[in-house]
Parts: sequence; C-alpha cells; structure tokens
Amino acid sequence: MKNNIKYILVICVFAVSSIFTSCGDKHKEGDGHNHGNTTENHTEDDGHSNKSESKEESHSEEEGVHLTKAQIETMGLEFGEFSSIKVNDYIKTTGTLGLPPNAYASVSAKSVGIINGTKKFVEGNYIKKGELIGYVENPDFIVKQQEYLESKAQLKLKRLDLARQQSLVDANAGVSKNLQNTEAEVAILEAKSVGLSKQLSYLGISATNLTPNTISHQVAITAPMSGYISNINIHNGMYAQPTVSLMEIISSEHLHLELDVFEKDIEGLKIGQKISYTIPALGATIYSGEVSVIGKEFDTKTKTVRVHGHLEGEKPLFLKDLFINAKIWLNDTKTTAIPEKAIIKDGENSFIYVAKKENEAKETEFTTIRVIPGITDNGFTAIKILEEIPEGMQIVTKGAYYVYAQSKAGELEHEH
Repeated sequence: MKNNIKYILVICVFAVSSIFTSCGDKHKEGDGHNHGNTTENHTEDDGHSNKSESKEESHSEEEGVHLTKAQIETMGLEFGEFSSIKVNDYIKTTGTLGLPPNAYASVSAKSVGIINGTKKFVEGNYIKKGELIGYVENPDFIVKQQEYLESKAQLKLKRLDLARQQSLVDANAGVSKNLQNTEAEVAILEAKSVGLSKQLSYLGISATNLTPNTISHQVAITAPMSGYISNINIHNGMYAQPTVSLMEIISSEHLHLELDVFEKDIEGLKIGQKISYTIPALGATIYSGEVSVIGKEFDTKTKTVRVHGHLEGEKPLFLKDLFINAKIWLNDTKTTAIPEKAIIKDGENSFIYVAKKENEAKETEFTTIRVIPGITDNGFTAIKILEEIPEGMQIVTKGAYYVYAQSKAGELEHEH
C-alpha cells in the first residue's frame, strides 16, 4: 500500500514539472500572452497606425468641393471671367453741403411804413424771383409821386418857353439873359425830374407809366431772387424799417460741397477730380460732384484744408449744412476685378472659387484660388491673383458663399 502511494506521488510530480517546462517554452517562443505577436502585428501587419495613415491619405486626396448639377441650380451659382474695369483709388473725407455768400438774400422794406397784404409764406417754402411778398404803406409815397408829376409838367412848360426865347434871340428880338435864365431853369427841372424818377424806381414804382390816376400809397415788396425761405419775420400791421430784415432767402442753385481734407492727402488733390458722396440722413444714395476749388489756407487746429466741389447730375434734397461722407477719386486706370461677393474671406486669407463648367457633367469640382483684394468700386473689387488658374476654369461670380458653406459642411462630416 505504501509502495502504491509513493508511485502515485512520483507520477504527479513528473506531470507538474512537464507542464511548467511546456509553459516556459511558450513564453520564449510563442510569447505567452501574445505580447510578441501584438508587437509583430503592429509593425508588420500595420495594426492601428496604418489605419490612421490611410485616413490622412484619403483626406489629403480630397481637394476642393464637389457639387451636383441639382445643387448648383438650387444655389443659383453663376460663372464668369475677370473684368477689366476702372477701379480708382480715393481719399476719404467728410464735410457739409454749403453755400457761397452770394447765395443768400435778405428782404427788407425800401422805406419805413406799415406792412399790409402779406402772402401766406412759411419757412421752407420755395419762392420765385419777383414774387409778391406784401406791401409797405406810407403817405410819403403819394408826395413823391406828386412831386415827380409836377416837376415833369413844369419841365414841359419850361422847354416850350426855352424854344420861344431861343427863336426871339435868333430874330434879334429877345434878350440873351432871359434865354440863359430859361436854360438854367430847364436844367434844374430836368435834374429834379430824373432824381424823383430814380427814387420812385428804387421804391418799386414805375415813373414811365405814372399818371395822376395811378398814384398809390403803397409799394410792393418782392423776392430779390429765387430760393427757399429760411427765415421769415413779416406780418400785417407791423412797422417796417429798411434796416430790419423781413425774410431770408437761400438759393439752392449755388449749393456745393465743402470738404475737409487731411494734411497727408493734400498732395493728391487736383482740380477736376470726381467726387462721390452720400448723405447719411437721407439714405444710401450715391451722388456725384467734381473738385472745383482747393483752399489756400491750412487749418492748424484740424490739420485740414477746405476743398469746394460742384454738384453733378442728380442733386440731394436741399438742407444747408447737412453732414456728408465723400470720396475724392485720384486716378482712372483699368485693373483686373471681379464682383465683390465673389471673394471669400476666411480669417486673414481671401480666395475665389473656380470650376470647369460643363453642362453635361453630373458633378462639378470647385477649387480655391488665393487672391489679394484691393479697392472696391461700384460692386467690383480689384484683385491680385496669387495662384495660377487651371486652363478652362471659370470663376464663380455669384453664390460663392454657398460653395464656401458647403465646404465647411464637408469638413464637419470628415471630423465625425
């Protein structure tokens, strides 16, 4: 029995030692927990690293944006070529709508008197030259007209007397002294008549058609020029004096631009340069003008010089001293340009989209071309092209933003 137990124990020990020996060989040759095989798989069978590289390769090979014919039609994309247009450099400036001194007129009575018969004017009304404003009444007007008519009648009589005296002297029947006295009296009456006629004309009374039946006690007050009423101070019954203004009129015919140009921009100014300007208070309408006068006095406080400009074409609503933004155009050279909305700005970079427009193609590939945008004028922007455009490519002139948005959507899909 004891011998049998010893025999069984020997067999167990032998079996256990065989198992450990076998296990040690697997660790050396077969790598036990498969660490060795894992390493080999990573380096030889391309494991995880090769999968990552394949993704990068597929992403780098995907250039531009691909859109179907249906997408292009839905987006309303339009294709075209570069334009050679005049896109000018300019000076930015500000100013106002101004008037020269001779564009103002003050209305006052020619003589003292009582105002009567005024018309219903208010500030802002347009009034024409010679239009009746009202009347000034004064009994002295009657006296002036009476004196003129009397002087005119006396002068007529004296001229007849002068002719009679002249004929007597010629016939040696008259006295030379009487002729000389009559000549002096005629000269005095002529001077008086002319003087009274000028006074009546100054008051607005026509001496030519004046008769005893047309003598009037009032004188008309009329507008000295056409324009807008900027101030009014006249009403019936008030006592008028020549030194007191009854109405102020501004003529819009002499409206011009008064611009302040900074010192650094003075060198580029020239007479005849075109001006485009907007009036923020009146909307976004662009008006035109031309440099007419460059001031000769430099303002040391604002560091500017005054530039006057004539208005051209359509004129804005007349409001004196209204603030304006203006551009003074410096040159008139042609340059390569495209529609402003065809340029996409992404951070500090700017680019355009080009594509080979084929009507039968099911899908169109869009490629970006880097550009440097310049000055924008009338919806077109001057550009410098930084990359060569492949032959046969057309520019996306309308809807470029939709192509850009589609490219961004594609990037988000790749990230997922």
